[in-house]
Amino acid sequence: MNPLKTTRRLVVKVGSSLLVDADSGQLRCDWLNSLVEDLAQLQSTGTNVALVSSGAIALGRRKLGLPPGALKLEESQAAAAAGQIDLAAAYGGAFAQHKVPVAQILLTLSDTEERRRYLNARNTLSALFRVGAVPVINENDTVATEEIRFGDNDRLAARVAAMVSADTLVLLSDIDGLYDADPKQNSNARKVPLVKAISNDIECMAGNTGSDMASGGMVTKLAAARIALDAGCALAIADGRRTNPIATLATVNDGTWFIGEETPQQARKRWINGALKVEGAVHIDAGAVKALHQGKSLLPAGTVKVIGAFERGATVKIIGPDDREIARGLIAYEANDARKIAGKQSAAIEAELGYRGRAALIHRDDLSLTGRSETQLERKEASK
Repeated sequence: MNPLKTTRRLVVKVGSSLLVDADSGQLRCDWLNSLVEDLAQLQSTGTNVALVSSGAIALGRRKLGLPPGALKLEESQAAAAAGQIDLAAAYGGAFAQHKVPVAQILLTLSDTEERRRYLNARNTLSALFRVGAVPVINENDTVATEEIRFGDNDRLAARVAAMVSADTLVLLSDIDGLYDADPKQNSNARKVPLVKAISNDIECMAGNTGSDMASGGMVTKLAAARIALDAGCALAIADGRRTNPIATLATVNDGTWFIGEETPQQARKRWINGALKVEGAVHIDAGAVKALHQGKSLLPAGTVKVIGAFERGATVKIIGPDDREIARGLIAYEANDARKIAGKQSAAIEAELGYRGRAALIHRDDLSLTGRSETQLERKEASK
């Protein structure tokens, strides 16, 4: 089955070699418009769409008259600063033809690893999805350093897909899939249509297949696939050289698909439940326990006591009236603020804290019931 048929949240990554003509250094506007047409059509049917796009450095280096070949770090950063303006304008203009608003987001590796910044980025992306906007995301090359930068947008796209609990990630490039041998050197090489797990044999199929304009090859695409599968996200490596590449993939389905067994919701709950260090505890009343079992968020009103010293975004245990742990979650407030609003109605948060915080102490998307508390309702929600 083609996962695009049932995808409700899609991330698409576009490589530099697709966007920018290698000879002229200009945007391939007809191709870009065909991609945007595909994404606008998907969004009109209710699918959330995010776009991770390379191309800023490729555009900016020619705009600034930088020589061909490898650039110094500061030259790449200068090129990114100049090219990002043109790249954002191109996407804005293309989506405007379909009356779809766009938003530019620049991320660094730290934004996906430091908990507070991760939550801020996730919440911003979620807000954009709610209002029908398409986030256009790129690595923040201007401030990244050689030591901390992603180095390619394949893995950035995978981190974004995991961050927003995307169903599907499509990597569009001049590589049309994973082959069992290098097709440039072996005419008998065969494309692998489906991968369920990244084994040693699969890793051995990767090679240095990137173009001169792109920094990612099959090695980075497999690294992205590993991140995506761990997040319950299906990933496709697909030929982006044709026009309307997403619509074509949905019908022809001739790329390589990486499909695991978990859904994004199941993977996220597993991550919250077992992979994160617990830094505090929140005791709740019987009414809040009932609400959690109904799949609702934890509100301040149902909170009895907050224990520990932690920052916003920390993992905390949720304890019921019988002193048993019933859930774990990522809390939306630091410890002192959480204590101040415990037992209060959500409408009173601003008056209590002096700022307009989130209505939920722990949102349902950031919460996982534990042990026997994992009800049929939660498993049903996770399978959607």
